[in-house]
Formats: sequence, C-alpha cells, structure tokens
Amino acid sequence: MAYVVGFFAADGYMTVNKRGGQYWSIDIGDKTLLNKIKTITQSEHTISVRKRGGGKYTTYRLQVGSIEMCNDLRKLGYNERKTNSLSVPNVPKKYFPDFVRGYFDGDGNVWSGFMYKSGETHTLAIQTVFTSCSEKFLEKIRVRLETFDIKRGVLKQGKGNYYRLTYSVLSSLKLYDFMYNGRDTSSLFLKRKKDVFEKYEKMRL
Repeated sequence: MAYVVGFFAADGYMTVNKRGGQYWSIDIGDKTLLNKIKTITQSEHTISVRKRGGGKYTTYRLQVGSIEMCNDLRKLGYNERKTNSLSVPNVPKKYFPDFVRGYFDGDGNVWSGFMYKSGETHTLAIQTVFTSCSEKFLEKIRVRLETFDIKRGVLKQGKGNYYRLTYSVLSSLKLYDFMYNGRDTSSLFLKRKKDVFEKYEKMRL
C-alpha cells in the first residue's frame, strides 16, 4: 500500500460532494497500472475512460467512495487541498522505497542520453527528477533519502509554480537500486520509467 500512497501523493485527489459523500481518485494514462492499483486496494469500482485534448489523449480514472479510506488518507496528511498541504507520511523504513517509487511513477522523471561538453566529446549520463508544487515535501523526501545514503539531491524552483529535486548519475543509480532491486515490484511500477534505468545500465557496459 505504500506504493499506492506515494502514487496518490503525486496523482491522486479527494472530493466531498454536497451530500457528504467522500471519494478518493486517481486519474492516469496507464490503464494496466491503474488496474493493479485497483486490485491492491481491493476496489470493486469501475475504471472510467476519459478523453482529453479533443479526443487526442485517453486517461483512466479510478474513483472510490469510502469515508474510511479518505479518513485514513487525512491521517497520513492528505486532504481535499492536497497540492497546498502535501506531506511525507511516517512510512516505516522498509516500505519507504515503495512510497518513493509510487511518487516517482506519478510525479517523477528519468532521462538518459549523451551530454555534449564540446565538439566531439560526449558523456553518457542519467538524471532523475522528482517534481512537486510543495518545496517542503521535496525537502523532506531529500532528507529522508539521505538516510539511505542517496545524497547530493539538488532542490530548485522551476520556471513555473513548482519545484524540482534532481539527482545526477551516481545518485540516480542508487535510486534505481533503492526503488527496484530487492523489492517486490512484480506488479507496481511504470515499465517505461524502469526501462530508462535499465537501458542506461546496458549502454554503460
């Protein structure tokens, strides 16, 4: 469940309707992953299809009506105004990698390629980034990751109303090991992001 909480922190939201009904929702473009989240949370709700950008893009939404689950999320520090009050819950150490992987799959990115220093000189590099509108949230992630010897995270404000926590090559490799190796990730991860790490590993051999 730590993965689901991390993913919710990135891409989830809660709503309360006029009749007092309470819902938590996740709206993403990967239906396969959303189905796995549905299974993990033991939800029997239907995944709905939503068209965006004039029909060019398709996203899938899982909306679960549960006062109990919404209250559990509030206890972890999330509410209807999550963007402005995002928090890092006190996840036990052994589950923190799953929480980070969940948040990374929702609001993270990894890039790998060649960086050109001058002329024909180029260096293979990889960079991992976590994004959030909450500077405090990313700072807490950075501090907690340092306890796992994942250091040198650079936290800066982006061009808009958001912040980026960036890790370069060595720390990115540690993050890969932290998030995937030795974890039961057989079901909960975005393959396209994991593939970037693994492609980099193959290219540097």
